[in-house]
This record gives sequence, structure tokens and C-alpha cells, in this order.
Amino acid sequence: MTSVNPNIDDKVLQYESFINDVLKKDLQKVLEQRDGVYEKMAQYLQLKNTIKCIQEADSKELKTDVDLGCNFYVQAHVPDASKIFVAVGYGFFVELTLSEALAFIEKKTSQLTEYSEVLTKDAAKIKANIRMVLEGLRELQGLKDLPETRRREVF
Repeated sequence: MTSVNPNIDDKVLQYESFINDVLKKDLQKVLEQRDGVYEKMAQYLQLKNTIKCIQEADSKELKTDVDLGCNFYVQAHVPDASKIFVAVGYGFFVELTLSEALAFIEKKTSQLTEYSEVLTKDAAKIKANIRMVLEGLRELQGLKDLPETRRREVF
């Protein structure tokens, strides 16, 4: 009877370590990626709102506070606010008109939304895998209660 229990205990430990070392880390990584995508989407939405405010003001000049980091701000005077520089990725900026910037933002937020949906589906798959492994653990732990002859049939 004790010759089979270590085998079941070993399998339980393998499943538990697989959940903790692989699946939970994968889930955490995917959720962090998705959170990063949501942050980018929020930044683009903020930029979109700012551009609309500039368009509504119908002024060429702009006075604003610029964050230098660590909540240090400096006043900036922009003599021509009809064009702005937009970060397009990998450290590159493109000078766009306000309407071009709005079109770019729409396209970029659409792409980010699609990517966030993919990450959400990936997270759901990982969660399903965790549930499946946990169910396997329950079944293995239930085998401990079976008579020794029945356990040998299973293994």
C-alpha cells in the first residue's frame, strides 16, 4: 500500500510546482502586458481629449505646463499649436497636424483594443489550464482513498 502513495504524492508535487512555476507566472506576465496596453490606451485617450480642446479653442498659440518628471512642472509657450509631435513607437516621433493626429490615435487605439482582447483570451486560457490541473490534483488526491488493487489498475 505504501509503494503507490509516494508515486501519487510525487505527481501531486509535480502538478503543484507546474501551477506555481509555470502557469501562474505566465498568467501574471499576460495580465501585466494587458495592463500596459490599457495604460497606453488611456494615454492616447488623454491626448485625443487634449487635441480636441486645442481645436475647440481655435487658437494658434498654447500655454501649458509640462511635466519634467517627479511632479516637477515648467510652463511652456507653444507659438504654433497647429502641429504636434506624436510618439509612434520605438522612440520615434512624427510631426502631424491635429486632424492627422486624431486619425492616428483612432487607428492606434483600435490596434491596442484588438491586442488587449487577445491578451484577455490568453489569460482566460491560462486560467482554464490552472483549473484543469487543479481538477487533476483533486482526482489524484481522491486516488489515495481507493483500495490498493484499484490504484494499481489506474497506474
